[in-house]
Amino acid sequence: MLPMIALKDPFAFAATAVLAGLVGLCVGSFLNVVIYRLPLGISLAAPPSHCPVCGYRLRWYDNIPVLSYLMLGGKCRHCHAHISLRYTLVELANTALWLGAVFLWRSNILMALVAAAASSVAICTFFIDLEHGIIPDRFPVMLGILAIPAALLDSFDAWYAHLIGAAVGFAVFWLVGFAVSKKIGREALGGGDIKLALAAGAFLGWKRFLVMMLVASVSGSVWMLMRRRRDGESRETPFGPFLAVGFLAAMFAGSRLITLYLSLF
Repeated sequence: MLPMIALKDPFAFAATAVLAGLVGLCVGSFLNVVIYRLPLGISLAAPPSHCPVCGYRLRWYDNIPVLSYLMLGGKCRHCHAHISLRYTLVELANTALWLGAVFLWRSNILMALVAAAASSVAICTFFIDLEHGIIPDRFPVMLGILAIPAALLDSFDAWYAHLIGAAVGFAVFWLVGFAVSKKIGREALGGGDIKLALAAGAFLGWKRFLVMMLVASVSGSVWMLMRRRRDGESRETPFGPFLAVGFLAAMFAGSRLITLYLSLF
């Protein structure tokens, strides 16, 4: 197990929280670039940020996270085309999750860094799969890499629980996908979902992976039921966004939920 570094001094904790919020906000702005460009095969470095409608090259003051969106009224400065609220939501969500990681793991700041990075991966997975129906391989790979320090820093489960989690994640999703695909005659779960489940199981450990699956299944079922009532029909819905939500819930609250559940007995 890696050593735990705690933020015991109130000033150090406050400074770290402020820094995490600012960096999380800036990283959230970059995540928008990833979410927009990666599925389209566009370089993340070039061309510079621009309006997708008129091609107007954004100036530095057009790229200030959250603030620029509010000052521009959610519209392009040049052509006044509507700017999706998603950009601001991503920035705010990443900031909140990075702050949450520092607050939750203030006694283990290295784990806070790992959790913050994993949160950003989950955000990208959520929005890309929601908009394009794909989970690029680099996200399960990144989560799998982060699973190594997560296992070594885990104070809730032993390292081998993470190996079991990886095996459970892969086996459950592969078997369910295979069985359902055979029944309906087409692919039920994409390879991205299976890879993400494997990486998430390795990161969380098998106990919290079960929490992730519970949250993902319930939230996915509720969403599909709401859509069926609204649209009057059942349409295919990517499962990746719900896996991302379940992963975040299990990472931030899984150990507490498990402890609470076991205390009932």
